[in-house]
Amino acid sequence: MDQVTRIGIFLAVVKAQSFAGAARSLGMTSSAVSKQVQNLEQDLGVKLLNRTTRHVAVTEEGAIYSERAKRALLDLQEAEEELHALKAQPRGPLRVSVPHGLGATYLTCSIAAFARTHPRVALDVSLSDRFIDPVNDGYDVVVRIGTLSDSSLMTRRLASCPFMLCASPDYLARHGTPETPEDLTRHEMLAYSGNQTLHEWRYRDGAGQVGRVSLGGAFRSDAGEMLCRAALEGIGIAILPVFYVADHLKAGRLQQLLPDHRTWPERDIHVLFQPSRYQPARLRLFVDHLVHAAADFPWERG
Repeated sequence: MDQVTRIGIFLAVVKAQSFAGAARSLGMTSSAVSKQVQNLEQDLGVKLLNRTTRHVAVTEEGAIYSERAKRALLDLQEAEEELHALKAQPRGPLRVSVPHGLGATYLTCSIAAFARTHPRVALDVSLSDRFIDPVNDGYDVVVRIGTLSDSSLMTRRLASCPFMLCASPDYLARHGTPETPEDLTRHEMLAYSGNQTLHEWRYRDGAGQVGRVSLGGAFRSDAGEMLCRAALEGIGIAILPVFYVADHLKAGRLQQLLPDHRTWPERDIHVLFQPSRYQPARLRLFVDHLVHAAADFPWERG
């Protein structure tokens, strides 16, 4: 039996001033109550009760211990009640990082709705394309796009995130529509300068074969929004995450190219957080909220 339970039994004896009375209130036998008090005295190395055949009284040490123990158990009870209240109405800080383009386009309204529903949660939301390490950078929740390699973190998949090859109808009318990946070498390809790798497109065709083609182009930017705008203005062909272009493709402002070839490797959107046996209610609720919001992404709805 654990120490807290023994303390509760001891306090029941002090209150009833008898083992029999404590046993009746606890639904135990008198011998079991006596045994647990003896075990507590052995653990503490002091005598807590003076026992006679008709009466039980606390010793000086027992009186001191019983008063402190009462307060300690009350504190534990209040802590449990506070935790139950937190489950019903979560509160506390929650630091969140979301990729800028995805967050600005599809998650700002959802996150604001969460803040309205849970006003006691102190949200600190960063929209940034910088690589965030939840542990070292001090974030509770990180939304990340790509292939995950850190197995020490808890993850939940939010949605797929295909990278789309697309251009405006105006650009295609002036420069022609590429029919093969090799045709891209003759086109103005908009480059994302945030990558340290070569300007190339890696793809997987309908037969499952993986290939790559080197690209060229004069226009570069480290912001997906800028590359999307350049594509809309007919400056060149862009390879962008679906969240930048989904609405434009649906409206016909952009046209998907080489639909039988998919950017490779395929990428997903995940939410990451540190593992813990007892996750704060605010974190669990926020992650569930993101999962629900992602189900409504237009490319996930089909």
